[in-house]
Amino acid sequence: MELTDLCKKLDVDYLKIKNHLETALTHSSYGNEHHKDYNERLEYLGDAVLELCMSTYLYYSYSSQEGILTKKRAQAVREEALNIYAEKIELNKYLLLGKGEEKTGGRFNKAIIADAFEAVLGAIYITYDFNKVYSVFNKLIVPYLNEVLDIKDYKSIFQEEMQSEKRSIKYFISKETGPANDKTFEALVYVDDLIYGKGIGKTKKEAEQNAAKEALLKRAK
Repeated sequence: MELTDLCKKLDVDYLKIKNHLETALTHSSYGNEHHKDYNERLEYLGDAVLELCMSTYLYYSYSSQEGILTKKRAQAVREEALNIYAEKIELNKYLLLGKGEEKTGGRFNKAIIADAFEAVLGAIYITYDFNKVYSVFNKLIVPYLNEVLDIKDYKSIFQEEMQSEKRSIKYFISKETGPANDKTFEALVYVDDLIYGKGIGKTKKEAEQNAAKEALLKRAK
């Protein structure tokens, strides 16, 4: 896929952003193979920029109290949400991956896609300024916020239920299987030192979400 096509979707100037954008799309596996910079630093920057964009938008769009706004923000910038935004611009097609990562399905790895999406926002910020990122944010993210806010955050729901009963809750990654670039995780959720649910996922977060989901389903029976 041509980067010029992605630049059109992002409404940015190809010649101006080319170098930063290439870095944002470069996974560490590709960077190490080709001795190139990769996207971890831009992802760090983009994570902070996205949080500020989301905080600004929610502040002016909702009259809710801080706790509710914080919850909405967490829901709207979590990995699942980032994958929805990224999917709308087919971001995974532009990723630069090492041979091994490509072979094991890295182009469809939710964590890799989410990190790249944040890195792209970091690239826009460092090339332009906050106003430009916020403009892109309004184009790429705001139209899908309702869809994202409807995604069930099972960990938060379960946490609230347990807190209302004054019970302690903790998560534990009980198993990791597969090669380093294609791991599967198993998570257990404990309530008062008793196992309440088990979940499997391609990331630790996904496994914990599935563990909380199982716990909620068991309580509903």
